[in-house]
Amino acid sequence: MMNQDYQEELLHLESCLSVIQENIRLYEAREQASRKEVTALFQAVRKGEGDSYGQLVASQNILEHVQNTLRKNRSALHQPYFGRIFYDDLTYEASECCYIGKNGISKNQTDVIVVDWRAPVANVYYENSLGNGHYAVPGSSDVEIDLHQKRTYDISDGTLHGYYDDDIAANDDLLVKYLSQNKDAVLGDIIATIQKEQNTIIRDLPSKNIIVQGVAGSGKTTVALHRISYLLYNYEDLYKPSEFCIIGSSDMLLHYIRSGLPELDVHHIHEMRMDEIFPYLMEKAWKKQYQIVPDYPEAEIKSHLPFIRALDRFLTELTEEALNLSDITDPDLGVVLSLESMLEARSYHPEDSLYQFEKHLNERILSRLKFLCTERSSDFKKAKRQAFRKYFDSSVHKWTVPGLYLAFLTELEEQDSSLDFSATKAGVSKGKTDVYDAAAFGLIYRRIFQKQDQDVFSQIFIDEAQDFGETVYYVLKQMLHDCYFTIMGDVSQNIRYETGMNDWEQLKEAMFDSPKDSFYLLLKSYRNTIEISRFAGQVLQRASQGGYQIDPVIRHGQPVSILQAEPSGLFYQLQETLRHVREKKFETIAVICRTPEEAAELKSGLGIPLEEDDNSFHNGVMVLPVSLTKGLEFDCVILWKPDEDHYQDHPKDAKLLYVAITRALHELYLLTDRPLTPLLLTSTGSESVLK
Repeated sequence: MMNQDYQEELLHLESCLSVIQENIRLYEAREQASRKEVTALFQAVRKGEGDSYGQLVASQNILEHVQNTLRKNRSALHQPYFGRIFYDDLTYEASECCYIGKNGISKNQTDVIVVDWRAPVANVYYENSLGNGHYAVPGSSDVEIDLHQKRTYDISDGTLHGYYDDDIAANDDLLVKYLSQNKDAVLGDIIATIQKEQNTIIRDLPSKNIIVQGVAGSGKTTVALHRISYLLYNYEDLYKPSEFCIIGSSDMLLHYIRSGLPELDVHHIHEMRMDEIFPYLMEKAWKKQYQIVPDYPEAEIKSHLPFIRALDRFLTELTEEALNLSDITDPDLGVVLSLESMLEARSYHPEDSLYQFEKHLNERILSRLKFLCTERSSDFKKAKRQAFRKYFDSSVHKWTVPGLYLAFLTELEEQDSSLDFSATKAGVSKGKTDVYDAAAFGLIYRRIFQKQDQDVFSQIFIDEAQDFGETVYYVLKQMLHDCYFTIMGDVSQNIRYETGMNDWEQLKEAMFDSPKDSFYLLLKSYRNTIEISRFAGQVLQRASQGGYQIDPVIRHGQPVSILQAEPSGLFYQLQETLRHVREKKFETIAVICRTPEEAAELKSGLGIPLEEDDNSFHNGVMVLPVSLTKGLEFDCVILWKPDEDHYQDHPKDAKLLYVAITRALHELYLLTDRPLTPLLLTSTGSESVLK
């Protein structure tokens, strides 16, 4: 027989759904009216009528707001809320009961019936234990509370399946149920199942730099996107969406990330690849003839901190030589500008480029001349202004960004005969740079040529950060010195072994400049089954030399399947395996190859057009090189030819193999016509299920 508490919860859910349905009717009518208004104003703009353009922009913004609110209410019909907190507010002396959901829902636009998960009070659900505690309010004092109850709901399709009161085991059951679902071709949210260690990162202060080392499947990408959503919600007076930028290593990863933004109420932020950011920040200084190409052999040197610091010293020395600061005197006027005054000015403007500082000093000189020539004739004043008008002018040197870079490379070679930058120098001379040359160009532009400070971004979020060396981060920090960075990665998944990062120490040195800056660890994996995690674990030992081990959520599945065939029958085995897993109704299936060339060959054999969705994550079967699977996850992974020819017993290949294995959510198959790579010879818990 249904108890009274359960009956009350059913009635509350019914009441809440009724409000949501009424909101949907209301906002559907408003959307229709708003669409008509936008259409009419668009026609007026085309005819050039009055101030119709300004009205059109305002109406478009209103329409977008109405559509977002309508989307939130429609989404809430499926699951209006997932948690509830009941507490005494000791600060304001009141008792409160808050239902917490993915979207804030209001009745009559005033009465809040579901609190948005990003609201300060919602943090009580994620962080607080029963009893006395507090929650933080951005820009205000903490609120002291006494928490009496924390309830978790299992609701789907508008139906209440159960609820649990502050029961950790029950919450874990709910998490496993969520993780066991098949993967759709979008990046899912984790709002209902955010874990405490993830929540700490999501809700950390915006005014700090953060580096997160997270093992495969720990939710790094998802946490980063939830942090964006949280910051835009709670600091809307401080930031606009256009000031946020996500940087990823590939179009595939960015497409995957982009798919998850609307559901988190994130719109109009920037997204770009790492090789696109430096041309973007350099604006017109990045010439049309410059082209970014794959890494030159010297990238192993150029990618790391000593190289870019050496370039910074070179530019500092160049600047000091160009300025050659000393007292500026005139035979008629005496000291026009003292060295002491110029050094004082430098202390006030330490981030100025050479161009900016020269302009500032020239303005000071003219200001001093105006004072010193107060009693002089107009002709005398004019002559002196003309004589000192461009006292500081490094443009006479005819420097260029590539020219200075080539001079720096030559100097390095002269200082150390073991260095040879011939490939880079030949490429740069033709306008072809790799990403580290592009970063170097950015630093030269920043130190020498930049005309005004770069304030386009306030918050940068970088995913799969380990795939690039510290050089790119050092330069981004210098070019955007008022910006804060959230950097997510896993050094065990560094697929660019020589140029990427295999530890975080030098990146901390490059990025951290305040005691507030934080380094976080996410060691629990929510992606793979226990069987897949254990299989990946042995490869991880070789990939990370024993660091950052996986702590998997207890979710069991099918053993890893190792399928061996004769060379002539391997492709048939692939077709049979695909047929087998399709019958299981998996949404996303990946065939992962070692190289792009192998992926293209398999695509052709399977009848998949080579150009089909090369940069987009989608449902069905995808054939990908391991390098493009970074940050992605699939219901089922078929690993193509994991033998010694493809993955040698070396940390570099171990990292690639570890990435491939850990893409699988539920099932993993290994297809080979040769003995497995030594990296897998000690594997346990695997079996052949298909012959």
